Amino acid sequence: MFSGVYTALVTPFTQNGEFDSQKLKEIVDFQITEGISGLVPVGTTGESPTLSIHENIEVIELVVKQSDGRKKVIAGTGSNCTSEALEMTKAAKDIGADASLQVAPYYNKPSQEGLYRHFMTIADKIDLPLVVYNIQGRSGVNIETETLLRLASHPNIVAVKEASGNFGQMMDVLNKKPKDFVLLSGDDNIAMPITLMGGSGVISVASNLIPRKMEEMIGAALKGNVENAKSIHYSLLPLFQSMSLETNPIPVKSAMAITGMLEEVYRLPLCPLSEGNREKLQAVLKQQGLL
Repeated sequence: MFSGVYTALVTPFTQNGEFDSQKLKEIVDFQITEGISGLVPVGTTGESPTLSIHENIEVIELVVKQSDGRKKVIAGTGSNCTSEALEMTKAAKDIGADASLQVAPYYNKPSQEGLYRHFMTIADKIDLPLVVYNIQGRSGVNIETETLLRLASHPNIVAVKEASGNFGQMMDVLNKKPKDFVLLSGDDNIAMPITLMGGSGVISVASNLIPRKMEEMIGAALKGNVENAKSIHYSLLPLFQSMSLETNPIPVKSAMAITGMLEEVYRLPLCPLSEGNREKLQAVLKQQGLL
C-alpha cells in the first residue's frame, strides 16, 4: 500500500507563533513538484506535542486540500490518550486523509497488552488504514515483534514506521510479517539498508530539504540497484547525521530557514539551534550544494 518516500512535514509558524498556512501550502507544492511519494503532516517533525487538537486537524485539512489527491497523505493523529487519538483519527478520515500515523502511547508506558488494545480500538472504530509508529526513544515503550504481528492481522493496520534503531527487531519483523504488511524506516540514516532488507521505504525528515534525492536513493534500493543506492546514501550521510545535531525538528527547521524555505520559529520547549551546531549545519548544507 505504501512505498517510497513520505516526508514528515514540518509545521511552519509565523514570528508571533501562529500556524503559517500559506507557507505550508508552499512546502506541500514543493514536495509534490519534486516527486515525493506522500506527505505526513503533524508527526514528531511537525511539532505535534505543541499543537492543539484543533490545530492538528487544521494542518491535516490544509495538507489534504493542497495535495488534492496528487499524493497520499498519512495524517499524524496519534496520542497517549486513546479517546483523543480516536477523535483526531475520525476527523482525519472525514477530511479525506489516506491513512493515519499512530505513535506508541508515550509517557504512560503501557504494557504490550495495553499497546495492543490501544491500536486495536482505533482500528476497530475508524475504518482508515493505520501506520503504527514504533519509537521507543520518545515513547518509552517498544512495540515488540509479537505484539506487532498480532496487530498486523487487523485489516486496517497496514504498516509500521520503525524508528526503534534495533536492526535485529526490524529484520525479525520483515521475516515474519504478512506479505501485505509494510515496514517503513523512520530514520533516514538507515532507510537505504532497511529498504534493501525488504522494507518499503522511509518516512523521512531530510526529504523536507531534498525530496528528489531521497526518492532516487529509495527508488534504487527498491529496484535492488545496490551500488547506486549505496552511492547516494553515502553522499547524503553527512546531511542525515546533521539532522540529529539537536532534537528533531530543530535541525531540519533550522536548515529550511537557512535555505530560505521558512521562518525559523519553534514553540517552547523547543528553541533555536545553538550557534556551534548552526555552524556545523551550515557547513554540511554548503557541502551538499544547498547553499
